Amino acid sequence: MAQLGEGAEPSPPPPPATSADGEAPAEDAPTQPANFAASPADVQYTERLERLTRVLRASGFMIDLQLNFLHGQSKADSLLLLGVKDALEARNMTLHQATVAAHGFMYAGTANTAFVREQMDWFKKSSNWAKFSATASIGVIHRPKGTLQQSKAELQAYLPQPGGAGASPYSEGGALYALGLIHAAKAGAASQEGSSEEGVVPYLLQTLDEVGPNEPLQQGGCIAVGLAAMGTAAEPIYEKLREILFADSAIAGEGAAYGIGLLLLGRARSDDWTAEALTTLLGHVHETKHEKIIRALSLALALASYAREEAAETLIETLTRDRDAIIRYGAMYTIGLAYVGTGANSAVKRLLHVAVSDVSDDVRRAAVTNLGFLLYRQPDRLPPLVALLAESYNPHLRYGSALALGIALAGRAGCDAGVTALALLERMHSDVVDFVRQGSLIASAMILMQQPDVHPSVKPFREKIAGIVREKHPSTMTKVGAIMAHGLLDAGGRNVTMSLSSRAGFTKATAVVGVALWAQHWYWYPLQYMLGLSFSPTALIGLNKDFDMPTSFNVTCAAKPSLFAYPKMTEAKKEEKKERVATVLLSTTARAKAREARKEKLTSEKSEDAKMADATDDVSGENVEGKSLDEVELRAASTESKKGPEPLSFELQNPSRITPEQENFVSFNLEQRYVPVNPRSKPAGIVVLVDRTPDEPEDVVQVELPSTDSNADEAAPPEPFDWSPDMQ
Repeated sequence: MAQLGEGAEPSPPPPPATSADGEAPAEDAPTQPANFAASPADVQYTERLERLTRVLRASGFMIDLQLNFLHGQSKADSLLLLGVKDALEARNMTLHQATVAAHGFMYAGTANTAFVREQMDWFKKSSNWAKFSATASIGVIHRPKGTLQQSKAELQAYLPQPGGAGASPYSEGGALYALGLIHAAKAGAASQEGSSEEGVVPYLLQTLDEVGPNEPLQQGGCIAVGLAAMGTAAEPIYEKLREILFADSAIAGEGAAYGIGLLLLGRARSDDWTAEALTTLLGHVHETKHEKIIRALSLALALASYAREEAAETLIETLTRDRDAIIRYGAMYTIGLAYVGTGANSAVKRLLHVAVSDVSDDVRRAAVTNLGFLLYRQPDRLPPLVALLAESYNPHLRYGSALALGIALAGRAGCDAGVTALALLERMHSDVVDFVRQGSLIASAMILMQQPDVHPSVKPFREKIAGIVREKHPSTMTKVGAIMAHGLLDAGGRNVTMSLSSRAGFTKATAVVGVALWAQHWYWYPLQYMLGLSFSPTALIGLNKDFDMPTSFNVTCAAKPSLFAYPKMTEAKKEEKKERVATVLLSTTARAKAREARKEKLTSEKSEDAKMADATDDVSGENVEGKSLDEVELRAASTESKKGPEPLSFELQNPSRITPEQENFVSFNLEQRYVPVNPRSKPAGIVVLVDRTPDEPEDVVQVELPSTDSNADEAAPPEPFDWSPDMQ
């Protein structure tokens, strides 16, 4: 951010006042007289400092801005989601859970819970772990939220209550998980600035102490602690999670292992306490008998090795040579995360070797999947690598190929590699194995995110997944893929895309972690919500010196509007009227009217309407009204053709959605009142503007948080009145 205001450079802060003997006054004593008037330079400096602090605060203005955009510009298709819900079997909890997850993705970051309130009876059908998952979806909808108080207010009905008065441990555990999703990776920044965010981790640790050996609560709480304290490597938190891990409870231990992995994200070192911690975790992997804990610990070691590259080679070699297939499974993710985005040939060769040689299908699937993490910066290399694997006899290799393509090419359907990937995935849509069909549908949706209806693959794909949901013969696994595809195509109200890197090209650790843990939903469905960590808003937001949005600021897109338009919303079905039956009954009346019209015009030259009436009279049973309808349609078509061709450019108002592919067509208009501080910057993201006519009144929109009050959209009650039967 090159500039926060206008005018001369701010003056340095005034020196502290001193007493007559040269000592500074006490803290409680006023530093200036009561009638002291600050200079304009001091006031300006203070205001700018407050704005800068507001921007840098982890729970401050940037989050408010993102939430304001996603809520205000949301194009989530509630009718589409309602149609999916109504088309499913009422007793199939797997499809119910998939629809809840799709709803979470569709409304991710919008803080819009209107659908939940309207369909509360349907959401309440969840039980046990499905209830855990349904409650956790609230975290995706409200991510990111500002402060702990705000997020606790949203989850108040589900969070653990004092004295254990909660309704269900599953919903309470899901609420803790949701709290972690909302505040993921914020605790580290908050501890440095002293904001209210630093209260999230103490609250979660206190809750873990109070719930005791309650497995759903412990699992949700441990993952939440790891999410909130991601990458901080705080030793006291590690000790608490290790205590739960060593209790050797399969469910709670799994959550503790994931929490430790998130806590130690990228912090594996050989010169501090983390080295001993990794040795302890590696020893416990071989001691425990629970597969859940072994798999979670293997993933924890992979997370700790994030972006370590050659420094992780010793651990990678140890894990890949283990006799336990689950540990080798974790080794594949250790390779993928250690070399994420590097495209290292040595890592690619190792993954390909394991993909064709290991005896475990799970390990081979993981090896192919992690090619997506390695090559997401070089997507052109991936389709040729997995082309043969996508046609392998082994369905796990085909599934892994689909996920790798989806991860590396998410939102890139317009590039050559995206076109090739969609062709490979389309062949897998009709695979003989249901989970391969599921993976190919999900991966196709990832690639087609934010693509308009004019894209040649979008409309056929939407029709395909809609048909799979409606029909009864597709398997449950295939339907899960189709439902999830619906949620991904419309993620974040159609205003977000899945991205592992920032606009500046830096790898986002939170996004990589989210996708890596999402891939584990194969074993535990609630991990699907981790994918929300990889969603990135695609917005252009212009701000003036006061951080308000000027309504007169706009940019020009040198392309046809249809190339980057939102997909059409689902239209409500209209009641079908039996007009055809009425027309058939009145056919004789139509012929009689035609004869009368012909008689009235005997003395004049026959018009075109009269000729049509003659033709109608000659043909028995012909529908005159039907011909008139055809004429109307032809006239409407001719009217549309007279509108002219589609414009070659259009204006985008402030704020607007600008997809990554659209950025190359957008340019600033430097002749308008508001121009960017840096005209050479990309027309995307948050742009600070300079007002060229600051003396004129401004028309701006303030950045305000949307109201999430359930009664905000309800009509006010009527005024009190008296009524009696005698009143007329």
